[in-house]
Amino acid sequence: MRIVLVGPPGAGKGTQAAYLAKNLSIPHISTGDLFRANISQGTDLGKQARAYMDAGQLVPDEVTIGMAKDRMAQSDAVNGFLLDGFPRNVGQAEALDVMLKDEGVKLDAVLDLEVPEEEVVKRIAGRRICRSDSAHVFHVTYNPPKTEGVCDACGGELYQRDDDSEETVRTRLEVYHTQTEPIIDYYRAQGLVVTISALGKVTEVTARAMEALKSDEG
Repeated sequence: MRIVLVGPPGAGKGTQAAYLAKNLSIPHISTGDLFRANISQGTDLGKQARAYMDAGQLVPDEVTIGMAKDRMAQSDAVNGFLLDGFPRNVGQAEALDVMLKDEGVKLDAVLDLEVPEEEVVKRIAGRRICRSDSAHVFHVTYNPPKTEGVCDACGGELYQRDDDSEETVRTRLEVYHTQTEPIIDYYRAQGLVVTISALGKVTEVTARAMEALKSDEG
């Protein structure tokens, strides 16, 4: 299957992408991984991306599209893939359509993870990270530490990252609504969108997604 995963920040896309890709035996292709791989390997596209990032500028669509095209051409993606973070806007979605058409294939589904805006803010703004070990993550509501502000695992200080402040989260949501959400309507016009609720336990959301994709395929 060839699937695009969309949803607002805090919808759990990365977590769901990993589970779905494993269940469907297809590679999980995330924009973050593409950038890291190209930059660390020193590819031409990686060097271009690094130059823009170092200058504090957004990486142009054509660079991101080039990275995605190279990755989808690899042998493990011949029979399908799950795209996470790409396409990020309608221009990238149109470029993806052209890419797939050139290969004689098409998308099977666009899985839209739906989460109420206030839940997104609650999920992200409630996160607390351990200063001693960033792998230790807590949440003031869903996974609170035994002692407020103290890591259960190592006793380190828990803090809120700047990126996780409510103000920053609401700004990120605005960017999502303006830039990325329009691709849902773009794909809905092609009859590809499958929307599911991303509320509940991770396993429940995965089961819901698998069921929706199966129904859509059928």
